[in-house]
Amino acid sequence: MPLRRLLVPSAFVLLAVLLCLPVLAVLASWLQWDATNAQILAEMSRTVLPDYLWTTVALCVLVGVGVIVVGSATAAAVTLFDFAGRRTLEWALLLPLAMPAYVVAYAYTDFLQFGGPLQTSLRAWTGLEGRMLPEVRSLGGAAWVFTFALYPYVYLLARSALSERAAHLMEAARLLGAPLSRRIREVALPLARPAVAAGVALALMETLADFGVVSYFGIQTFTAGIYKAWLAMDNRLAAAQLATMLLVLVVLLLHLEQRARRRARFDSSRGARAGASDAQPVRLRGGALALAWLVCGVPVLAGFLLPVLFMFRPLMADWDLLAWDRFAEWAGNSLRLGLVTAVLAVGIAVSLAFALRRSKDAVTRAVVQLVGLGYAVPGAVIVVGVLLPVGWLQAAAPGLGVATLVTATSFGLVWAYLVRFCAVALQSVQSGYTRIPPSFDDSARTLGAAGLELMRRVHWPLLRRSTAAAALLVFVDVMKELPATLVLRPFDSDTLAVVAYQLARDERLGEAALPSLALVLVGLIPVVMLSRTLRAAGR
Repeated sequence: MPLRRLLVPSAFVLLAVLLCLPVLAVLASWLQWDATNAQILAEMSRTVLPDYLWTTVALCVLVGVGVIVVGSATAAAVTLFDFAGRRTLEWALLLPLAMPAYVVAYAYTDFLQFGGPLQTSLRAWTGLEGRMLPEVRSLGGAAWVFTFALYPYVYLLARSALSERAAHLMEAARLLGAPLSRRIREVALPLARPAVAAGVALALMETLADFGVVSYFGIQTFTAGIYKAWLAMDNRLAAAQLATMLLVLVVLLLHLEQRARRRARFDSSRGARAGASDAQPVRLRGGALALAWLVCGVPVLAGFLLPVLFMFRPLMADWDLLAWDRFAEWAGNSLRLGLVTAVLAVGIAVSLAFALRRSKDAVTRAVVQLVGLGYAVPGAVIVVGVLLPVGWLQAAAPGLGVATLVTATSFGLVWAYLVRFCAVALQSVQSGYTRIPPSFDDSARTLGAAGLELMRRVHWPLLRRSTAAAALLVFVDVMKELPATLVLRPFDSDTLAVVAYQLARDERLGEAALPSLALVLVGLIPVVMLSRTLRAAGR
């Protein structure tokens, strides 16, 4: 027994080190500081760094404002008001979650570019020459794409906050004579502010982590700079320094998100004491009804319906050029990586959650917290963090073949996936554990079931739905993952996401439409599950 008690925490510590090693390697790169590093950083500060910083900050500001406006307005519309079609729009507003942002970028570029159908029709109709619309591949175009791809983060959290706490307070304010505009301004919006802040932080973390959109649009953000420094300039030190700066921005956003969530929990507990409410949403008619449809309909159109329609046009035009045999190979690679990662991530998550359930010692809590932060780390940082220690080991011991193991097989890719997506599985499994009362454990121990027997006979039957949801979420995230896959995939092992990016980059958007739409179809699965869960919770 003492040996077992010693081995289990040691295994968890080893697991935490393995999953945190990419981040630790990026930070450790600064320990190699010398005159060469100082010269590289000084050169970047004079040339590319100001552009990277300005572009990244400007993009985050535009996206932040966009998701606040769209997410808050749609959440308020479906929560505080009642109108024809509200039930349909409640779940339809989740559809952009199924669209990878880079797929939205491909779709809008094909339709709105100079040679696209819209500008061609406008020139034919007006008889004018030249560009009829602003360039879609721009900072503003990227902000548009991210806003309508990521607003559901704000919509979901704000909708939850308003539905739980705003109705009865809005009704009380109405009985006190406050007009509707004042009730929204002084009651609903302050209640939703922590949830909106948390949603914005999540959306901005996704924006910082993106590579597909910024690379395709030619925008010089930190993520694009990391790949340029590593792949184009072959300068690992510059890539590590840029990755560290990006990591600092992500840590700031993560702190904002966690702080906002703590405030939201406080507001929720305070609102719960007020009791349940029978207050009904305000019924809309006439012009107000049309405005509500406009507020909720535009995001669904811009974030899902139009991009899907735009992708179908080049798909049909290039139907004869589609390589169905290669598509089956790409889909097989994506499915294989997704399934392997999902199984491993769920196994790790169940082990950690079960260990935390049995013993809340400092080591287990620390490991769970470290693993839970992985989703916030951008794929570009993970790539640098995986390859840096590989390079160090290869230089120190060339005969080990570490570089071959990581880059010539799927090992390095699955490792990077686990670093990022174990947090997704862990959150889902821990959510399932919150629905298992501790008294079940006490009763099982009284009957002689302990350790793995407790897990097998008590916990596992009650965790099946949570673990299935965790596996599905990890599987879909792996299918859509682009930055890590693009660099770490083995030779001739392309996935749907990589092929879609490469074909779109080569302006072969008709051929890129097939893998892109396949990713959208896969992404719809968790969206449907989420909408059903929210609908059941609202009953």
